[in-house]
Amino acid sequence: MSNPRILIIGAGYGGMITTVNLAKELSPDDADITLVNKHNYHYQTTWLHEAAAGTIHHDRTRMLIKNVINTNRVHFVQDSVVKIDKDNKKVILKNGELSYDYLVVGLGFESNTFGIKGLSEHAFSIRSVNTARKIREHIEYKFASYNNDPDAKDSDLTLVVGGAGLSGVEFLGELVDRIPGLCREYDIDQNKVKIIDVEGMPMVLPPFERDLAEYAQRYLESKGVIFKLGTFIKEATPDGVFVQKKDAEKMEEIKAGTVVWTGGVKASHIPADSGFKTNRGKIPVTDDLRAPDDDHVFAVGDVAVVFPAEGKRPYPPTAQIAVQEGELVARNLKHLIKGEPTEKFVYKKRGTVASLGNHQGIGVVYDKKLKGKPAAAMKKVIDDRYLLELGGVGLMLRKGKLNFL
Repeated sequence: MSNPRILIIGAGYGGMITTVNLAKELSPDDADITLVNKHNYHYQTTWLHEAAAGTIHHDRTRMLIKNVINTNRVHFVQDSVVKIDKDNKKVILKNGELSYDYLVVGLGFESNTFGIKGLSEHAFSIRSVNTARKIREHIEYKFASYNNDPDAKDSDLTLVVGGAGLSGVEFLGELVDRIPGLCREYDIDQNKVKIIDVEGMPMVLPPFERDLAEYAQRYLESKGVIFKLGTFIKEATPDGVFVQKKDAEKMEEIKAGTVVWTGGVKASHIPADSGFKTNRGKIPVTDDLRAPDDDHVFAVGDVAVVFPAEGKRPYPPTAQIAVQEGELVARNLKHLIKGEPTEKFVYKKRGTVASLGNHQGIGVVYDKKLKGKPAAAMKKVIDDRYLLELGGVGLMLRKGKLNFL
């Protein structure tokens, strides 16, 4: 009798932790494990805002999958997923197909522009290593061209960020760290640079308590960021954006050389297109993280939605919850293969930290509020803890943010 075939699609936080833990939990005689991913690397999604601003090199955010997984236990396939054929237990790839007995869906997110006119064509979004690199290169090009291009305009030095959630505010924090260096490098008066954030909500960082959110806003404003709260981007153009304040009659044009949209993401379209039961594009998983309409399919990360109880709001799709989902899915797959009952998912909320550049931050960790440098240090500890769990001390020392060497 052949071994059960476990197929993991997507090498995000949930997919990678599932894969690494399965290789530890199961022996070669227990199951055949295959991981499929579009790229040959895994990357830290929560570091992309730094790469986009240029405060770290984009290579720092990623690591080759073959250097993280146990290649003696896991077969890696670099390919793009086209569709899941759940009736026949197959995944259709761009260059072939793979059969499975158990499937783990961890396909991640896509940018959500909410139908705003021109946003897809004229704004950047931070959604991958390549898009982050493109943003950094674009910003540097605008600064490099300012004193050399006869057609350069002052508005080329204006940066508009759409959204003041976690991604938007962390990106703003990196920008205020990066801009002074760019101005020195390209002989630009820093007073000519404008950083404008447009947010539809009346406050920044809605998930955080008001005092922490206000601390973040005050810090960024002290560094020159202009917030337009209760204001919506209505259209993006080659020259900038049109915005409108709530209840205002007219739109305002903001001319800008760079527009970066951080205002929302949505789950990969593939589960819904493949016929799975979804809730706003996400698979509403059962208490052991399986698809409600297919006991052989698990979902983790951005494609999964977990409700703490009936009638309650779902848990936010963070890296923290994706890692915990990956840990449980690995254990539950082992239970199924061994003929044991599965475990229920219990989310252990350890807290949330937002960086405001390299030396500032806010957060709540185990119910303790942090501001300033302690929060920034804790963010680095959290990042390095993930690397330690994923690939051990060696990976943490190579890629981590705390200088142990």
